[in-house]
Amino acid sequence: MALFSFMKTAGTAIKAMRDKIDGEDEKQQAQKEAAEEITKQAGSLGLGGDYRVMVEGETVKLKGKVPDQETLEKVVLAAGNVEGVGAVDTSDMETSESSEASVFYTVQKGDSLSKIAKIYLGNAMKYPDIFEANKPMLSDPDKIYPGQVLRIPGGKAPDSV
Repeated sequence: MALFSFMKTAGTAIKAMRDKIDGEDEKQQAQKEAAEEITKQAGSLGLGGDYRVMVEGETVKLKGKVPDQETLEKVVLAAGNVEGVGAVDTSDMETSESSEASVFYTVQKGDSLSKIAKIYLGNAMKYPDIFEANKPMLSDPDKIYPGQVLRIPGGKAPDSV
């Protein structure tokens, strides 16, 4: 893993990422506060590990170690699905256990989990698999929004389905 792109105009609002900051000291303080808030949010979702979150402009940098690929992907989503974040850099992250990476999908207007499941998993009725893979970030399979990025374990890119 390395760099994941996100739609910076979508996601959970964090005050420190939204404020227009003029001075360098204020900018650094806002980035520190944003990193703390993202860390707190990931922790509240039960995404453990020994990692640090740093914010540099619109990029969140993750550094450290998590138990497995699934946790890493969920930390990426927790950090990236924040308004103002345009990318998440995981080049300094490690996992204790290695497994196949998931496909990431950015929700479009008119999408549903069943529509996404049909495209990426070959069967609309597999939408609960996508819902489960994105818990606890998703609390309801009907509450997804355009710009949100979801992980699809075992998914195949549309051109190979």
